Amino acid sequence: MKKRIYKSPARKAQAQKTKQRLLAAAKKLFQKKGVEKTTIEDIALLAQTSVPTVYSLFQSKLGVLRTLLDNALSQDRFEALVQKGTTEKSPIKRLEATARIARALYDAEKNLIDLLDGAVALDPTFKKLETKREKRRYFRQEEAMKYMSEKGYLRADLSLAKAQDILWAFTGRDLYRLMVIERGWSADEYEKWLADLLIRTLLKK
Repeated sequence: MKKRIYKSPARKAQAQKTKQRLLAAAKKLFQKKGVEKTTIEDIALLAQTSVPTVYSLFQSKLGVLRTLLDNALSQDRFEALVQKGTTEKSPIKRLEATARIARALYDAEKNLIDLLDGAVALDPTFKKLETKREKRRYFRQEEAMKYMSEKGYLRADLSLAKAQDILWAFTGRDLYRLMVIERGWSADEYEKWLADLLIRTLLKK
């Protein structure tokens, strides 16, 4: 007979508190020392918990960074933005919603963007994380472009594949970093510019 595992609500709540404490500690250390110089031991010490607990919850330092990025924008907020975008009938409104989603994601990740860029440059493991996230973002946008194509909204000289590539490239983190972080644009300016860029580049006149 298999041993029955029982987790009380109190234990679950405690585990969640521990997880949030570890994430807060990791973020603080990543920003102070950099991802590559921060160890699992450092994170455990600052969060006042054990190294095995960190591994149990996140498996690795990569897992900690992945969770920080995934939790930057709450799932409820993200899903609400996506839902609003997919209910828009106008192609212009849909692309404006796409720009709004990109802005919300990168606003939420803003304090982590430099950390991720540095980690990717120094460690192939983190490059794999970024590649996986970008593939996921690309395929999330597939349905939006299929809808635009089926409705005849796209420019005649654009194939579905090229339109999707353009959408993916323009809504990438790099453009946000260049405009908002490097050049000092406001998030509002970035969102409006991105929406206008997508509309002019993808849609029929």
